[in-house]
Amino acid sequence: MHEHYKQCIEECLKCMQECNHCYDACLKEDNVKMMADCIRLDRECADICALAAAAMSRNSPFVKEICRLCAEVCEACGNECAKHEHHEHCKRCAEACFRCAEACRKMIA
Repeated sequence: MHEHYKQCIEECLKCMQECNHCYDACLKEDNVKMMADCIRLDRECADICALAAAAMSRNSPFVKEICRLCAEVCEACGNECAKHEHHEHCKRCAEACFRCAEACRKMIA
């Protein structure tokens, strides 16, 4: 079953890493207050991506529900990061979020 989830697990882990990097980089921006929503969603997204990867790796009976929520959170985070495209870390994070959302949607299709 793990092979069935392999690509989605990889996208979730990549997204988690990009969100953690974006979170850290946003905290170092001059106007942190302007980045508050991005920072908050980076944390939420990193956490749900970690949970989704873990759930798939252990073949949890809740994989579809977790992946559905992961796709929603990734989409929200990607949309927020895309607003800050002049920050390279936000641009990379948005791309990872959208790829992860797509992979999670394939898992629940």
